[in-house]
Amino acid sequence: MSGSLGRRKPLRIGQKWYIDLPDAASPPPMNAVRLILPWGAFGSGEHETTASCLEEIEQLAPFDGMEVLDIGCGTGVLALAALLLGAGRAVGIDIDARAAATTLHAARLNQLSDRMVVVLGPLDAIAPAQYALILANLHGDVLLDLADAMVTAAAPGARILLSGVAWEYAFLVREKFAGLGCLGVRERWLEEYVTLTLTAPV
Repeated sequence: MSGSLGRRKPLRIGQKWYIDLPDAASPPPMNAVRLILPWGAFGSGEHETTASCLEEIEQLAPFDGMEVLDIGCGTGVLALAALLLGAGRAVGIDIDARAAATTLHAARLNQLSDRMVVVLGPLDAIAPAQYALILANLHGDVLLDLADAMVTAAAPGARILLSGVAWEYAFLVREKFAGLGCLGVRERWLEEYVTLTLTAPV
């Protein structure tokens, strides 16, 4: 999910996040976590689904060395946020070459390249692993298609954060993941979308 491609000023989200630009001259506010995104990035944080995910990540932290999987990573904003709040390593995967390149660039801007791996391809392009946090800001129909693979990739009791779910898909997505053994933790109903936080089966 993207925000405006023309954003020209920093953006405050939640209690922590200060989404900044690469050439910003001013320091972030006190107690803010600065997250730098490239100019014109696809997924700047302004879209309600991205903002709600960042707020949820803030609530779920700290991550204490966790392994994170960001599916449909876009700019990598969600994976990078988790890394900034203590995750040990993140894997971002996207089928769009431009998105994968942008995520790598954003990781460099935030000095997180050594903890961020980016894979270009479908979800089955990554080796099986047990991720403690799975992030996916994708349309509801895509989440339905990927649900089984996502739960397979999750460690027992992992947190799964989903957004990009239009209202009309909320019931279907919730029931699909419940059928796979996931438990609901929180639902946030936005203007057009729903953000779901789940726990993977133990």
